[in-house]
Amino acid sequence: MSSGDNIILVGCGKMGSAMLEGWLKTAPQNTYTIVDPALEKPPTDDTPVFSDLIEAAEHVRNATIIILAIKPQMMMSVCNNLAKHLPDAALVISIAAGVKIGSFEDYFGTEQPIVRAMPNTPAAIGKGMTVAVANAKVSLENSNKAKDLLKTTGKFEWVDEEEMMDAVTALSGSGPAYVFHLIEMLANAGIENGLDKNLSMTLARQTVIGAAALAEAEPKTSAETLRENVTSPGGTTAAALRVLMDGRAQNLFNETLAAAKHRSEELSE
Repeated sequence: MSSGDNIILVGCGKMGSAMLEGWLKTAPQNTYTIVDPALEKPPTDDTPVFSDLIEAAEHVRNATIIILAIKPQMMMSVCNNLAKHLPDAALVISIAAGVKIGSFEDYFGTEQPIVRAMPNTPAAIGKGMTVAVANAKVSLENSNKAKDLLKTTGKFEWVDEEEMMDAVTALSGSGPAYVFHLIEMLANAGIENGLDKNLSMTLARQTVIGAAALAEAEPKTSAETLRENVTSPGGTTAAALRVLMDGRAQNLFNETLAAAKHRSEELSE
């Protein structure tokens, strides 16, 4: 990342603070300013904190990058205030779910470089997945800056079409909840099969944790191969998979993601 960027972080909740922690470690050469009325303590002694954009106006006027890490319902008032002081060349990066690039262009104009990103909650521990899309005014330099910032919390990918962001939201944005529910279902199934409640939950959690770690440790091995490596012909896993892979589970996940995608589309309207 190039040095000397003046970065304004608007919103320092769970996701914003997770990103900021990564930036302070990987890009301490940049200047960071936080705008958040609820933040009680700055992450460092030399990080300015303001309660609103009016107080932070002078910092905003000198900003090169603005990160909007706020809830979608707050976006209108924030953008109205931000537009009064936003430099024409500043890169705007939003991680607000469902807010389209066109909405930001309505506030800031079509010449403003804008990136819309969708991270997920494992970003809080550096294991997140973030996907982003940029408008036509984002230069190669700015796209590299955005990638460098957003990948501090895990993996990162670009998409070319904003329409893909609804499916991205359905899969990786909402995806951690599906995995947590899988843990719940595995634990409940263990109880149904005679295990103690606490032991069943411990087994379910650690099995998912271990399987995910193995998938991470072997990135070139397909999920199909990893599954096959666990499955001995005629064994217990093969008996289980005959039930799990009869098509019902896949259909259920197809419906699950379709419902999340549809809701994301509704929120974007």
